[in-house]
This record gives sequence, C-alpha cells and structure tokens, in this order.
Amino acid sequence: MTDPVFRAPLDAATLDRLFTEARSHNAWRDRPVEDAQLRRLADLIKAAPTSANCSPARIVFVTSQEAKERLKPCLAPGNVDKTMSAPVTAIIGMDTAFHEKLPRLFPHADARSWFEGKPELIEATAFRNSSLQGGYLIMAARALGLDVGPLSGFDAAKVEEAFFPCGTIKANFLCNLGYGDSSALFPRSPRFAFEEFCSIV
Repeated sequence: MTDPVFRAPLDAATLDRLFTEARSHNAWRDRPVEDAQLRRLADLIKAAPTSANCSPARIVFVTSQEAKERLKPCLAPGNVDKTMSAPVTAIIGMDTAFHEKLPRLFPHADARSWFEGKPELIEATAFRNSSLQGGYLIMAARALGLDVGPLSGFDAAKVEEAFFPCGTIKANFLCNLGYGDSSALFPRSPRFAFEEFCSIV
C-alpha cells in the first residue's frame, strides 16, 4: 500500500475540471440528472470531514415539477429562469439540532454536551460546517461530470416553510445541478493575484 504522504498530485485535466476551467452555470442543456447520480453525490459529500463529524447539512434535491413550483416563489426574480430550467436544485440546509446526533456520529466523547444550551455556538458550527459540506457538493458534482450554479438570491424563510417544516433546519444556500450550456457563459471574471488574498508567515 502506498504511503499517503507520497501521493502524486492529481493530473492537470482533473484540476482543470474541478478548479481552473470550472464555471458557475446559468443555462442548462436538456439532459436529466438521474437519482442514482444524486445518491452517488451524497455518498461523496458525507465522506468528507466536518468538525467532530457533526454533519449538519440537510439537502433537498428539487427535481419534480411540483417541487419546482414550490421553490419558484422563494426565488429572487433574477434567479427564477436559471433555477426553473435546471434539472436539479439542491437546497443546502443546516440542522440547528445537529448536536442531538453526535452520540451516534462522534461516539469518542460526550460531544453533545459541548453544544447543549449554547445557541450561538450551535448556529456558528451549523453554518460553518454546512457551508463546508455545500462546497464539497460543488466539487463532488464536478468530479462526477455535472455542472453547478450556486446561488444565494432567495427568501430563506419561504424556503424553510416549503421544504424544512420541522423548524430546526435553516436554509444556507441553493445550488443548481445539471449539464451546463457553455454557450451562455459570460467571459470569466478576474481573479486576485496571490499577494492580494494570501500571505505566508
């Protein structure tokens, strides 16, 4: 078995797909995303790390016309067409009762007690880690050959009422999934130079 310290970097084509040539799509080809692909996507997301394995993300994959119609009035006007035409919209939520699952997910310690009665810590942990899991979703989707279009223009309260009626799950962000129409892409926007957003100390 190869020592993981000496793993080779991923090849350039893989890095291009995941990062350097990846784009956020607003238009979609008429090609469905199968339920099996979404299950595979979920398997990859859940394998990636979160703090104390807290795994607060709760994801609803909106695929049916009925569910799309429920989502439509939750969207900002500029996000309606791109979302309604996407084969799938993932609603990434965060469970503010995630700590109740910690005895199962993190049995090494009494992790639930770290959060009980601490709503600010719960909120911060749920938001941070569900955002992390949403990032995993984006990268895993690209790795599986899908395109993505993450967005934040929506009414969170309406989304929660329509899709998370239990009351403990809050909407974090949305991400459209499918096979993007590259002809509709804008030119790639500029990026910072290393020195503008990084330092080595």
